[in-house]
Amino acid sequence: MERRTSTKRKNILFIMADQMAAPLMPFHGPSVLKLPHLTRLAKEAVVFDSAYCNSPLCAPSRFTLVSGQLPSRIGAYDNAAEFPADTPTYAHYLRRLGYHTALSGKMHFCGPDQLHGYEERLTSDIYPADYGWAVNWDEPDTRPSWYHNMSSVLQAGPCVRTNQLDFDEEVVFRARQYLYDHVRKADGRPFCLTVSMTHPHDPYAIPQAYWNRYADTEIPLPRNLVPQEAQDPHSQRLLKVYDLWGKPLPEHKVRDARRAYFGACSYIDDQVGELVTVLEATGLLDDTVIVFSGDHGDMLGERGLWYKMHWFEMAARVPLFIWAPGQFPAARVDASISTVDLLPTLVELAGGQAEPGLPLDGRSLMPHLRGEQGHDEVYGEYMAEGTTSPLMMIRRGDYKFIYSEADPCLLYHLVNDPAERENLAGSPDYAQVFDTFLDEARARWDIPQIHRQVLASQRRRRFVAQALALGTLKSWDHQPLVDASQQYMRNHIDLDDLERKARFPQPCHSNENEGGRP
Repeated sequence: MERRTSTKRKNILFIMADQMAAPLMPFHGPSVLKLPHLTRLAKEAVVFDSAYCNSPLCAPSRFTLVSGQLPSRIGAYDNAAEFPADTPTYAHYLRRLGYHTALSGKMHFCGPDQLHGYEERLTSDIYPADYGWAVNWDEPDTRPSWYHNMSSVLQAGPCVRTNQLDFDEEVVFRARQYLYDHVRKADGRPFCLTVSMTHPHDPYAIPQAYWNRYADTEIPLPRNLVPQEAQDPHSQRLLKVYDLWGKPLPEHKVRDARRAYFGACSYIDDQVGELVTVLEATGLLDDTVIVFSGDHGDMLGERGLWYKMHWFEMAARVPLFIWAPGQFPAARVDASISTVDLLPTLVELAGGQAEPGLPLDGRSLMPHLRGEQGHDEVYGEYMAEGTTSPLMMIRRGDYKFIYSEADPCLLYHLVNDPAERENLAGSPDYAQVFDTFLDEARARWDIPQIHRQVLASQRRRRFVAQALALGTLKSWDHQPLVDASQQYMRNHIDLDDLERKARFPQPCHSNENEGGRP
C-alpha cells in the first residue's frame, strides 16, 4: 500500500501484550497462530527476530522497558519493587519534547507515583500497587499463597467472562476514545499513547468464539520435555514455586491451556486491528509510528515449565516490530536486542536525544531501523520468584550464557541448538567460550553486593507492607478521574458548538437555524 510521507513529528502508538511468547508468533517464524492484523503490520515493519526482555517477570521487565535501565540499577527486583519517582522514563523524555503522553492499561507500577511521566492514565492497573508481592530470600522454602500455581492449567478452557477481559476491553475502549479525542481536539501536539493489555497472560481462559478459532488437532503439544530430576536447579525451584514438582499434568489439560493461550493471542490481534481501524478512520495512520512488543513470554509446558521466570527462549524472548513504512522500509533484524533499548529509540523517533549525564543502559535501535550495523547484545537480570540469588544472562552472537554464583552456569549455542537441549557449560570444546563469558559476567556484576541490596529491599518492603495492612487502608492504586461536568451535553456549554466539535469530521460551520434545540 502506497503511503504519503510527512515532515510532521510522528505520533507514537506503543502497543504491549503481556506474556506473549515470541517463538510462537507467525511474524517471527512458522506458526499455527492466527494473527492477521499483526502479521499485516509486520510485513511493512522492521521486525526484530531476536528481541528479549531484560527480566522475565512483569514489573521488573516493565520498569526496565520504560526507564532504559537494568533492574539492579533501579531496584526492580520483583513484582512488588517500588519504581522510584525520580527515574526518567520515555514518558518524561517525550513530554519534554512536546508530546502528550498517555497510558491505557497495565504497567504494574508499585509505589505512590502511578504516573512516571505519563500526562494521563486512562485506566487503573490490573495489578496492585503495594508491596504485598515481595519475594522473601530469608525464607526460601516458604511458598506464599500469591505464587503461581497450576490452577491456570487445570482450569483452562472456554469462558464467558474473566477479570482480564473486563480489563482489556476497558483498556482498548479508553485508547480508542483517546484517539478520537486527539483528532477532534486538534491542538497540534503529537501524542505517545501506550496501550498495554494483559492477555495472553494466564489464566488460560478465553471466550468460546476465540476458543473455536482453533481445533484440538491444530494445537501442538510441547516438543522439548525434560524430566524434573534432570532440570537445572533454578528450573527445579520454579516447579516447586508453582506446585508442579512430582505432579504430572494430564495431556488434555496441557492442550487446553495452549489452545486458550492461542485464542488469547488472537484476541490481542483483534484489539490491535480495532486500534488501527481508528487510526485509519481519523486520518492519523500515516502520521503515526506503531511499536508492538511485550514484557516477557510463557514457557507453555516446554521443558516441563510454565509461565516465565527463566531465561529460556519461550520465557525471555518478546515480539517486537516498529511500523513506520514512510520512514523505514520493511526489514528483518536478526541481531539480539532488548526492550531496554526502547527508551533511546522512542526518544530519537520523537526527534530528541538521550540526556547527557543521566544513567542509561539501553542503546538506540535507530541504526537497525536504517539498515545500518547496530548492536547485537543483551544483558538480563532476574532476582524474583524461584531465585535464592541473582540469576543473570548474556545473549550475544550465537550464544546465550546464564550466570549464577549459587547454581551451575548454563551455556547454549542457539544457532545449532535453538531448543536449548544441550548445556555446553561443561564441554571441553566450548571451554574458552564459557570462560570468556564467565569472566565478563563476574566483571560486570558484583553478585554479593547485589545480593545484599536485594535482601535489604525485601526486608524493608515486607516490614512496611505489614504495617500498612493495619488500620485504615490508603491505596496507591491509580484512580482515573473523570469530570462529568465536561462530558456529553451540559447546560453551561453551547450545545450546537459542542456537537459540532465532538463530530469527526467536523461539519462546516453554518449560521442557519441557530438557537433551537429539541
